[in-house]
Amino acid sequence: MYLTSEVKENIFKEHGKSNVDTGSPESQVALFTFRIKHLTEHLKSNKKDVATKRSLIALVGKRRKLLDYLKKQDIERYRALIKALGLRK
Repeated sequence: MYLTSEVKENIFKEHGKSNVDTGSPESQVALFTFRIKHLTEHLKSNKKDVATKRSLIALVGKRRKLLDYLKKQDIERYRALIKALGLRK
């Protein structure tokens, strides 16, 4: 499986406050970004996989909502996260 507990722990340690910080918006957005990149690569080789495409669109929407929330709460944390993950806008 592509998303093992070690990978999750590493993502949370890098973008959250600690390796068990799973609730902060930064760590959730980082996890969603990792999953989105994986699904995007999958869809490049499996163009007709409609179920994966639908779940990818749902993940992008969840990430967008979390980013909008973070932007409304603390613009500096939002800008730092966008820069760290290399996201557009």
